[in-house]
Amino acid sequence: MTRAHLPGIIAMAIIVVASNVLVQFLFGNWLTYGAFTYPLAFLVTDIMNRVYGAGPARTVVFVGFIVGVFCSLVGTQIMLQGDGFTYPAVTFRIAIGSGLAFLTAQLLDVGIFSALRQGAWWKAPLASTIIGSSVDTAIFFTVAFSASLTMLEPGNDVSWAGEVLPLLGVGPEAPLWVSLAVADWMVKLSLALIALAPFRWLTANAPTAAEIR
Repeated sequence: MTRAHLPGIIAMAIIVVASNVLVQFLFGNWLTYGAFTYPLAFLVTDIMNRVYGAGPARTVVFVGFIVGVFCSLVGTQIMLQGDGFTYPAVTFRIAIGSGLAFLTAQLLDVGIFSALRQGAWWKAPLASTIIGSSVDTAIFFTVAFSASLTMLEPGNDVSWAGEVLPLLGVGPEAPLWVSLAVADWMVKLSLALIALAPFRWLTANAPTAAEIR
């Protein structure tokens, strides 16, 4: 790690912390504000990969993972109240799903980006972010809310997430958590396209490690 990598490390840490805070606040019926900040983690990883290589990109990912684990541990100790119940801000299932999804998706992003880095400038960031984001969403929502994984935390009642409703309020019937996952995934796909512009500009203007020394 060099001084050149610090902006990426700091940016990843800020994004992870901000997302852990903003996920507590609802945006509409299907999203939280964290859904709009978390995908920026893929942008940071891809910029680091393009400018400095896969090694530094993985370092940034592991820093983000450690920060995320710390935030989850803090969240499990914060008790909230609502509807006559007291419950932790972060449950064990959410903590496991968040950490597993982040690490798996981000490392997959690094691998796919590296495999495509010699192609057109937009292919690597777009493909790696879309695939990584899709895996991230699938892992997190399945681990955190699927009834099939109740054994992970038997004391955590997530039956509310299994309520069968029209998908996103208008589609075929599906468990509520599937609608939440689809909405989250759609935001990630949209931001993957939008992020191409800042990716292009930032990678073209980022200083190399040699320039910072």
